[in-house]
Amino acid sequence: MIIGITGTNGAGKGTVVDYLVQKKHFAHYSVREFLLEEIRRRKIPENRDSLREVANDLRKAHGPAYVIQALYEEASKQEAGTIIESVRTIGEAQFLKSVGAVLLSVDADRKIRYERIVQRAQVTDGVSFEEFCIQEDREMASTEIWDMNVLGVMQMCEFKILNDSTLEELHAQIDALPL
Repeated sequence: MIIGITGTNGAGKGTVVDYLVQKKHFAHYSVREFLLEEIRRRKIPENRDSLREVANDLRKAHGPAYVIQALYEEASKQEAGTIIESVRTIGEAQFLKSVGAVLLSVDADRKIRYERIVQRAQVTDGVSFEEFCIQEDREMASTEIWDMNVLGVMQMCEFKILNDSTLEELHAQIDALPL
């Protein structure tokens, strides 16, 4: 089984991935890591704007599902279940569905999500709440098949998790999914 995971920034996608990797022995493929490798190769700043810029450059040059397709090529070699994190465009979601993957979204209240990104302190998360909101709004919807449309992808998901509560509640929601 291949799961494409999507969701809003700071919603808990990584926490869901960690749980599935540890509890159900899924393999994990990360769009963020794929893009960070390219960002480092290009020697540009490691931030959220660079992630978006590089992803869009690659999708424009190679097709709207390029990044996910590259990860899928590796993921399809696994015998175990596989998670591809994080699906951000309609083109990526359509590709995954075309190869039989299921889509899972994770969301949470915006203020809670901002508090989480401040706590995790990744290099791409060092922004004010106002900048966080601007970045998120820019990523939520686009009419371009290669550009970020997180809201559109979330609407395509077979499974949805709302992660506004405790870690135990999140784990219970994951366990309730037919994965």
